[in-house]
Amino acid sequence: MRLASQLQGDETIPQNTIRSDKTTFRHPQKTHETHDDLSESGAAPDAEHFAIVARATNDAVRDWNVKTGALDWPQCLDTLLGYNASTAAEGIGFWQKQVHPQDRARTAASIRDALAGNGDHWTGEYRFRHSDGSYRDLLERALIIRDAAGAAIRFVGSLMDVTARKQLQDQLVRSQKMEAFGQLAGGVAHDFNNFLTTILGYSDLLLDELGMKGEVKKHIGEIRNAAGRASVLTAQLLAFSRKHPLAPRVLEVNSLILNLERSLLRLLGEDISVQCHLHRGKDGTHTRVDPSQLTQIILNLVVNARDAMPDGGRLTLETVTVAINASDESEILLGDTIAAGEYVRISVTDTGTGMSDEVKGHVFEPFFTTKDEGHGSGLGLATSYGIVRQSGGHICVESELGKGTTVKIFLPKLPAPPPPSYKRPGASKMPTGTETILVLEDDISVRHISVRVLRRLGYDVLEAANGDDAKQLIARSAHKKIDLLLTDMVLPQMSGRQFADWLRTTSPHTKVIFISGYLEESLHPGERRDEAMFFLAKPFDPEQLATKIREALDSAPLAR
Repeated sequence: MRLASQLQGDETIPQNTIRSDKTTFRHPQKTHETHDDLSESGAAPDAEHFAIVARATNDAVRDWNVKTGALDWPQCLDTLLGYNASTAAEGIGFWQKQVHPQDRARTAASIRDALAGNGDHWTGEYRFRHSDGSYRDLLERALIIRDAAGAAIRFVGSLMDVTARKQLQDQLVRSQKMEAFGQLAGGVAHDFNNFLTTILGYSDLLLDELGMKGEVKKHIGEIRNAAGRASVLTAQLLAFSRKHPLAPRVLEVNSLILNLERSLLRLLGEDISVQCHLHRGKDGTHTRVDPSQLTQIILNLVVNARDAMPDGGRLTLETVTVAINASDESEILLGDTIAAGEYVRISVTDTGTGMSDEVKGHVFEPFFTTKDEGHGSGLGLATSYGIVRQSGGHICVESELGKGTTVKIFLPKLPAPPPPSYKRPGASKMPTGTETILVLEDDISVRHISVRVLRRLGYDVLEAANGDDAKQLIARSAHKKIDLLLTDMVLPQMSGRQFADWLRTTSPHTKVIFISGYLEESLHPGERRDEAMFFLAKPFDPEQLATKIREALDSAPLAR
């Protein structure tokens, strides 16, 4: 059906014109008998011209007779939206039914207002159901044709599929929301780490200085244990906010999962049961990975499993050690080559809805998600894939529609490390010293506990809340040689790194330890430590502080 013929809705409008209340548009007359030939000027005949333009854009065209409700689709109804002409024979009712229910009233009201006015154009965006059942985001630009009295008689719209653009916009918004929430989470963790440093410090002082015994000692011990558990939560917040450093170390996977048990139960709710089948071999399940990053992966997988079981179900966590031979790659479904060797395999299995083969082919792609809008960023599995691969491991998904999903993580197995040489706080004497230490910390509680611990260990301690105060203090104590600077990284007026650089111009021999509730990877590159400087993450207890102080003071002299 020719577009030109569809625009003839009024006996008063000549066949070759489209007239509005303001402008008369006149089509060029045909100059050739055949539509396949072009004129010498290169112009195509009128109807052919419209068809070529429509095909070039792949936009669908709808021609709605406002007075009768008849609706014609001159172009691309099939190629853009998957419908044939007979399917759309019911007129404007067909279009109304396919518009998304949440967009229907808004779009209809907008068009109704445009028809009732005196304008010639209407533009709007709405979701329209494709013949396959999915919804496409459409941008429609329409010409409103009016009679001599100004009443709308025809509504001719060009429908463009903007689904990809809309998805990119939504992804950008989600990323911005995640970034904002990550900054909030990192800020909360930073402040909370200051509180925990104070709680841990004074708990240890009470236990050690006053020699608490009996019930009082037990109660203080519970306070300290609670602070220790809280520090795990702040580490998880920092991992989420991506302000945690990549600090791989050898850890026992079973212990990490057991420590996560309470968090997992809170995430899952009461209608999902949890089963753990953990490897019980005498050599354990040790691997080298950043514990916070591995925690993030497991939490991501648990959240995905929960969302796949809206009516409840069972989540199973399993750890085993497996030996992979050079020819045995059947368990790796990504097409990657896995090196032969021993691996710790972590499996997370749910009894949820499962995934189709098509979905499985995209699960590790950034921003790909099957969740409803606002319920998933599409970054969880993509992030997990990157972390696992950076740790020398592999990750794969096994799933079938209606039969649940299993995600398997393979990490290189390592022998168990030797037991730590240090003992719990209070069980051994902390290292002492007589050097002069400058403590620069704006949080009063952290500063006081640090000064008290260091003075108790025999050090000569100077303290200041900001860089300006510290400079004045140094000027008044010019006769003292400052052996070590213990400074927070983030300070008002002048950062810890800036002050350390200033101090080393006048006292190049001074060692530096940076402390922060933000771990140093989150800081501006210009404010991070050099190799010759040391770092102590909050929260820390007195023994960790004493050990790090001694480590820095006993290190090789700084190069001049």
